Amino acid sequence: MPKSGIAGRLESVDFHAIGVSSDAKDNPFRITQQQLDQAAEILKLDPAIHELLRWPLREIHVALPVKMDDGSIKVFQGFRVQYNDARGPTKGGIRFHPDETVDTVRALAAWMTWKCALVDIPLGGGKGGVICDPRQMSQGELERLSRAYVRQIGHNIGLVKDVPAPDVNTNAQIMAWMVDEYAFMHGYNEFGVITGKPLALGGSVGREDATGRGVSLTVREAAKILNLDLNGARMVVQGFGNVGSWAAILLQELGCKLVGVGDASGAWVNPEGIDARALKDYVKKNNGLAKGYAGLGNEIPAESLLETPCEVLVPAALENQITEKNAARIKPRILAEGANGPTTPDADPILFANGVYVIPDFLCNAGGVTVSYFEMVQNAYNFYWDLDTIHERLEQKMVAAFHSVHEMAQRYKVHNRLAAYLVAVNRVAEAMHVRGWA
Repeated sequence: MPKSGIAGRLESVDFHAIGVSSDAKDNPFRITQQQLDQAAEILKLDPAIHELLRWPLREIHVALPVKMDDGSIKVFQGFRVQYNDARGPTKGGIRFHPDETVDTVRALAAWMTWKCALVDIPLGGGKGGVICDPRQMSQGELERLSRAYVRQIGHNIGLVKDVPAPDVNTNAQIMAWMVDEYAFMHGYNEFGVITGKPLALGGSVGREDATGRGVSLTVREAAKILNLDLNGARMVVQGFGNVGSWAAILLQELGCKLVGVGDASGAWVNPEGIDARALKDYVKKNNGLAKGYAGLGNEIPAESLLETPCEVLVPAALENQITEKNAARIKPRILAEGANGPTTPDADPILFANGVYVIPDFLCNAGGVTVSYFEMVQNAYNFYWDLDTIHERLEQKMVAAFHSVHEMAQRYKVHNRLAAYLVAVNRVAEAMHVRGWA
């Protein structure tokens, strides 16, 4: 007798026809599938649910013609991946990056699915991207590109469908253009269709530092578990954008001393300590780290930064920074993943064996999507909370998620990333099951 629902159709659907652009070992989507497979084996997932979770439910590929300032027309390629909506509307940022690929967007959408489930907010995972170099574009060109993107995906997003947000190289201004274009298309305002907006358009207080605040909260909880005194604890931060800089500032307020920092322009160490807040102000004015900043200390090879002796290491840059090649030399007490996918699967067992307490990405950096969810709630009710309320509710979510992962790791005697997958995948699978998908 044939199965009903989605599970009944799995046997006739060739999901591999979706295509994966590369079988390379560091392909981020392959990595997400490998991590899911490990959790599915332990959870003994229904095979149909397991297979369905390995692939996005929906993908949108778009071509975006944009008039450039010189009068020419340039066509950009864009994507929107709605990975899984069993627990609610999909949610995830939009990246503008010259090296964007659909596999990166798929991986990020998958991680968003697990992230939303892990912090127990009623959303699924999505992600978007446009292949472009925003550093080479004027404000006018960026605005036309942003509006063109929304015109292509605007009928597939919405407060109860899919809610984009800022990500790499996008910001509140770009979100404002997008929400305005969406309103023009539909003939009414729906501010909750996009989060990370300016406060004047229904943005939420506390959003700017939310991801970094989540990092600091999970580090604080990990330090309690490890009996690690953060007062004077050495900290190294790779990537000093929004996440890295706010994580450094807030951890500094907890007593940590920033002794190493780096970004695309280089890496520096200063055993005497670097003032994180002053450095953030400098970076904002100078568009990145530079040797001219007093107090940076000595420049070192960029690949050595992660190996700098410290108690707290925060990789907050790009994917695949910690691999089986360098993991044995990376020995902080706490590794707090501010970035998405900074550690490859081959590196996890090495870190675990060396006693490194890893706070996995989709737990550690979940503060951003949590406050984005708060923004959606506020938009829906047209009633806005004060900063203390945002901080209090964010802390509740992050602390509860942290301890659910730690307890799962202790129960199954596994590393924290696998424990986080066990918590998140189980929650998504349960929603799929009760909906009748398998």
